[in-house]
Amino acid sequence: MNVRSMDQQEKVAYMLSEPVPRLVCQMAVPTIISMLVTSFYNMVDTFFVGKLNTQATAAVGVVFSVMAFIQAFGFFFGHGSGNFISRKLGAGEFEESNRMAAVGFFTAFFAGVIAGALGIIFLTPLAKVLGSTPTILPYTKDYLRIILIGCPFMMSSLVLNNQLRFQGSASYAMVGIVTGAVLNIVLDPLLIFVFDMEVAGAALATVVSQVVSFVILFFMSRKGGNIRIEFKNFKPSWMLYWEMFKGGIPSLCRQGLASIAQICLNRAAGTYGGDFSDAAIAALSIVGRVSMFANSALIGFGQGFQPVCGMNYGAKHYSRVREAFRFCVKYAAVFLIVVSVAGFVFAEPLVTLFRKEDGDVIRIGTLALRLQCLVFPLNAWIVMCNMMLQSIGKAAKASFVAAARQGIFFIPLIYILPAFFGLLGVQMCQTWSDVCSFLLSVPLGISVLREMKAQEQQFGL
Repeated sequence: MNVRSMDQQEKVAYMLSEPVPRLVCQMAVPTIISMLVTSFYNMVDTFFVGKLNTQATAAVGVVFSVMAFIQAFGFFFGHGSGNFISRKLGAGEFEESNRMAAVGFFTAFFAGVIAGALGIIFLTPLAKVLGSTPTILPYTKDYLRIILIGCPFMMSSLVLNNQLRFQGSASYAMVGIVTGAVLNIVLDPLLIFVFDMEVAGAALATVVSQVVSFVILFFMSRKGGNIRIEFKNFKPSWMLYWEMFKGGIPSLCRQGLASIAQICLNRAAGTYGGDFSDAAIAALSIVGRVSMFANSALIGFGQGFQPVCGMNYGAKHYSRVREAFRFCVKYAAVFLIVVSVAGFVFAEPLVTLFRKEDGDVIRIGTLALRLQCLVFPLNAWIVMCNMMLQSIGKAAKASFVAAARQGIFFIPLIYILPAFFGLLGVQMCQTWSDVCSFLLSVPLGISVLREMKAQEQQFGL
């Protein structure tokens, strides 16, 4: 059955009846493609900027924390509104879904305008706080200034993307995301080298591609039985904002803390890198992009699981939620084992690909990447558990798991481990944070799965 041709009610009925493995895969394929392409263009940014010099490469890593901040609030509004929309569609409450879609979108756009303006006003102190060394600072400011101009479009694009996904229209979301990403890949070498804009060209390519994605996603939201974003439905209420907060706070914790963690990582690398501080920041920036690419397929798979989880939980089809969770964890774990082995074996050539002219970057990055690969498969449970808890409205537990990997554990560890092990402590910080996050998320996930099973038995669902 073609999901694109359905109206809203038919789509909901399909999501509640189609066999779970097939449904998850159908929802996941477009989101996996979107995530891989998006992550790939982030790597392309780093690849082309790496042709300039080590300082420019480091600057991209420094500004990444701001982009993570923008993404944090984009996902906060997108997941917050999307989770609510998904559950309400499952329960057949379409009017509330329409209001939430408008409130989530317009609130994100206005918030993006404010955040971008404040960032430009305080550009220099912001760049220093992010971890720029004096030699990196000019490149950071050139890159950051342009990224902040695109903040409203980047933030609201993420809202549109996630709202489409939670309605079961991942293929529509994919069109907007992939088109923008491909445009970015084309514009990068053109603006950086042909127009001689250097690092500012990479930033402009990103912003232009995000604006194009925004336009396409807005158009897609008006097709195929999806909720139309209309200002007349922008009727904020404390209830809607509270629901958005509950559904989005795990994403804000996850992405927001990722931004803070990146700042702490850059500062620790600069402090404990000694004479190789710029090389250490650049190396960890490269490792972050490589890890993100590997993780993007997992996130995409989980994003395919979320609308299935949310709608079926809203309809009280708990057995289908549990089946989808088991299916996703099992196949994600197998995939990550394969990726981890490949990443460990080919760590050095992967890092060399981005900065072959700098042996210090290669040396530092290779060890950091191999240490992360040792525990990467644990993310199968961590990510799927977090997405399940968030999709079914368990805000406190979801936020706890979301905050663990790059907040509760990572931030203390980035100060503790380097104090004892120097730069090695910086390199292995994410590894130990992943182990601790896994140990935390296992009992939380199991308790919720048992709770759903008990509800099935109690009410004969």
